[in-house]
Amino acid sequence: MPLPFADRLNNVETSAIRELFKLLGKPGIISFAGGFPDSAMFDVEGLKEAVNKALTDEPGAALQYGATEGYDPLRQQLAAFMASKGVKDLAPDGLIVTTGSQQALDLLGKTLIGPGDKVIVEAPTFLATIQCFRLYGAELISAPIDAHGVQTDALEKLIAEHKPKFVYLIPTFGNPSGALLNLERRKKVLELAVKYQTLIVEDDPYGDLYFGEAPPPSILALSASVPGSRDWLAHCGSMSKVLSPGLRVGWMVAPPELLAKATMCKQFSDAHTSTFAQATAAQYLKAGRMPATLAHVRKVYAERAQAMGNALRKDLGDAIEFVQPQGGLFVWARLTGAGGKVKDGNELAKRAIEKGVAFVPGAPFYANKPDLSTLRLSFATADVAKIEEGIGRLGQAV
Repeated sequence: MPLPFADRLNNVETSAIRELFKLLGKPGIISFAGGFPDSAMFDVEGLKEAVNKALTDEPGAALQYGATEGYDPLRQQLAAFMASKGVKDLAPDGLIVTTGSQQALDLLGKTLIGPGDKVIVEAPTFLATIQCFRLYGAELISAPIDAHGVQTDALEKLIAEHKPKFVYLIPTFGNPSGALLNLERRKKVLELAVKYQTLIVEDDPYGDLYFGEAPPPSILALSASVPGSRDWLAHCGSMSKVLSPGLRVGWMVAPPELLAKATMCKQFSDAHTSTFAQATAAQYLKAGRMPATLAHVRKVYAERAQAMGNALRKDLGDAIEFVQPQGGLFVWARLTGAGGKVKDGNELAKRAIEKGVAFVPGAPFYANKPDLSTLRLSFATADVAKIEEGIGRLGQAV
């Protein structure tokens, strides 16, 4: 007799990326599939010092239950961190600490989405977001993007037509697209929020991972220049890509009434994010090590991104097209089929595994009408030599 699972599970399936990882146990595989940072670049010494300081200064607080909203010293440090990035008017109680930014997205789903509610997402967008929002019964509407992020003219038409509960965007080096929303469009998004009284969710896990020139200010930072827009904006941040995913420290900035509802729902799930992890993160930020850490990872990822771009142009030529990333962790590419080469990302993924290289086909990143010719390649965890070797293998498979 089958177990009586909730009907909501009919709307989702296992992550295609997690399933792909099962194939990576084959010896000699070079993987461009993961979306995680390189563990070799974690500031282990800095984190050790932060742990020791947390256990020395406030051992009781670091090891005890804590407030659902977050550990106050960390909220203070996060508000200061956001101020350094142009968010000048954020008070510590204007944010809550979450167990990774993934929990912030889940809390948005719990608090805002009912069965049949419409939510606008980018096409393509973060796969886990598609799964999360669908779990709560959302009907997902896809907004087109290009190298400069979401196309705001099309977005306005979709907002006017569908009247969504909210719009979810990854404006800075999006996963998987790598797209960077330009300044003009960022301001337009804020204007649309006010005009249509529609919540905009800005997910920003990659904004600090830029190569060369810094990106435009976050939508949150720009909200001060568009009267009334802050009332229609939620911002999700994370330490996972810049410090350590294992800490599971993220945060959410949102209007007070939304933060209150999210805090209530968080009480039902985990009571609070690990106080030990929060105390560690607070001490790390307080010690002032983050700027040097960011400078180091930006330099390394920039070199790897350039190496991947060069290798793709050399080994795949006109069989592939892509925009050279300006930051983040990914190259988003499209197979052209030129010269009779493979045009289907799923087919190429199978051939690539046989050649000893892995990537993620692009189709799962679309909520609707997937582009089967797309693929995502991560340059984060392979050094330049491995990137060149792996893309060489991909060239043999295409």
